[in-house]
Amino acid sequence: MSMPDPVAVFRTEAAELFEQIESGLLDLTHRLNDKDQIDAVFRGLHTLKGSGAMFGFDALAAFTHHCETAFDRVRKGEKPATSELIVAVLAAQDHMRALVERPTDDHGDIGDILLAQLQRAVEGGAPPVATVQQAPVEPVILLAKSGLNSWRIRFSLPVNSMVNGTNPLGLLDELRDLGECRIAVNTTAIPSLEALVPTDLHLSWDVTLITDQPRSAIDDVFIFVLDDMQLEVETLTDAAPVETTAAVPAESPAPAAAPVAAAVPVAAPLPVSVAAVAAIEREAPSANDARQAKAAENVRVPAERLDELMDRVGELVIAQSRLRQLASASMDIQLRSVSEEIERLSGELRDTMMVLRMVPVGSLFGRFRRLVHDLARETGKVIELVTEGETTEVDKTVIERLADPLVHLVRNSIDHGLETPEERRAAGKEEAGKIMLSARQAGGEVIITIKDDGRGINRERVRAKAESSGLIQPGAALADQDLLQLIFAPGFSTAAQVTNLSGRGVGMDVVKKTVEALRGAIDITSRTGEGSDVSLRIPLTLAIIDGLLVRVGTGRYVIPLSAVEECLELSLEEDLRSRGRSFISLRDSLVPFLRLRDLFRTGTKPDLHQKVVVISTGTERVGMVVDQIIGDHQTVIKSMSKLHHDVATFSGATILGDGSVALILDVAHLVAAGQQQEAQVRAAG
Repeated sequence: MSMPDPVAVFRTEAAELFEQIESGLLDLTHRLNDKDQIDAVFRGLHTLKGSGAMFGFDALAAFTHHCETAFDRVRKGEKPATSELIVAVLAAQDHMRALVERPTDDHGDIGDILLAQLQRAVEGGAPPVATVQQAPVEPVILLAKSGLNSWRIRFSLPVNSMVNGTNPLGLLDELRDLGECRIAVNTTAIPSLEALVPTDLHLSWDVTLITDQPRSAIDDVFIFVLDDMQLEVETLTDAAPVETTAAVPAESPAPAAAPVAAAVPVAAPLPVSVAAVAAIEREAPSANDARQAKAAENVRVPAERLDELMDRVGELVIAQSRLRQLASASMDIQLRSVSEEIERLSGELRDTMMVLRMVPVGSLFGRFRRLVHDLARETGKVIELVTEGETTEVDKTVIERLADPLVHLVRNSIDHGLETPEERRAAGKEEAGKIMLSARQAGGEVIITIKDDGRGINRERVRAKAESSGLIQPGAALADQDLLQLIFAPGFSTAAQVTNLSGRGVGMDVVKKTVEALRGAIDITSRTGEGSDVSLRIPLTLAIIDGLLVRVGTGRYVIPLSAVEECLELSLEEDLRSRGRSFISLRDSLVPFLRLRDLFRTGTKPDLHQKVVVISTGTERVGMVVDQIIGDHQTVIKSMSKLHHDVATFSGATILGDGSVALILDVAHLVAAGQQQEAQVRAAG
């Protein structure tokens, strides 16, 4: 089994740290005096700096050191937390991301510009932080200074430290940053040349440090390796040392040159992990044990492995369908028993696999806090972001592909929807505009809604732009929903001028194409002066669904079971009566229906006992007339070929147990077709 690339692991965990830091900074904008958030941001920056140095990202460590020191001054009460400081650190964080993703690129003077902005934010131009030393400092004779602490630090690291990514030079550099120090290295434990392993570490160090920092600052230097190293810290006075502490793993004997005054057993060392040490604090041993046990319950698995496992489960479902078909045609009781057991196990495995792929939509919503924060500063608008239904779970593939469409929708709501504070006050509204992101599950779909309380969509401007662009004929009669849907046309924009927010007419087109590629649909409503709602109806998963297998003529089709309301028989009398109007009476209400035989042009005669499958998407219901309802079917969704990409009637295909192919019906498209047919009947009547 190949070992994971340490740098790739660091990048993954650094991304989690960036999210934690950004979330803390955005929370801090609303509560500038929140000490817990200040401490959380400081710990995140400190962890990022130390981990970057550990994995060889020296430029990242040096740059992050400045931000960390600035927040350390805020944490100690030397400087207040301000909105300018938060903006400066957010901008600096973007540069940190670039240093992680592209460490070898030439980033020019961006770092210096950001540090200058950080200086102004902290104390109006004075240097806010000490310069990180890049070269070794020559040993100096240290003299006791009034008001300073003198420490003697002896430490050694495990033999495999460098293999695990720990850089002792980085630890020594951090000690130098604390004050004046003299460093002596002990080489007595180095074995003979024949026994020497180049990757093993056999050195220990004796450091004398004079600093104005407390003991906790020394502990912070060794925060990543404290559990599996030997550390001795003494307070130096004119007399003998008065304080001695040590932590020695039971399996690691102390080097001869580094005697230990007292040994305290510690927990077994865990592998070095940025995510595991992101929130380390000085707590009781029992709390540490509980936190480590909780962290051990989570396992990071690459997304491609989940995709591969999902493919295997899909093939298993297809094979199980084949087995069930063979068992149903056999009189062998044992074969049927095995088939039923395999069907149960494959169903449980499928459900477990689906849960593994599900991700809370809150992970998607969290990305927009920074976007709204930046756009509020850019546009001068006061914006409040509200989220609901963050725990609603969606397939991870859906989450990834929804990110860009939601960005366009949020930007569009802020630019076109929300008014300026002056306009809102004049309209009798609160100064702060509201953007709401909500998610809820409805059957086999998740509905994500972007709502604003702005000015609403100007229908006259939309019509005028559509007519001038040739999208509709001048004066053409359009339903309100059809008119609003025009904003998703390619190249359509009502912006008066092109800005960095909108005006090019490509954003909403991207939204529509992406949602349709996910087999979803878009609903939009708008009220003049009150705001707009854009709802995306997206399938919960793109892999395996429960379906209803039906036959039309000689072909077989799958209807998503989550959309099926009920099934009923279409008698010959009702079939003859409905000719020409395509309506069926269902509990004192008329339901339009489609004859799939006519739609698919099968060319065969209908069965005497046709069935009607009533499907629903929200408030709309449409019946579909089929020849036979075969039964439920676990449907493994296969993508359509590029040749059939524009066939909107079908959302995919699946392989049946006998090896034949059944097409999956696009319920939303069929409902729209039913509504169009109903409108035509009304117009003709």
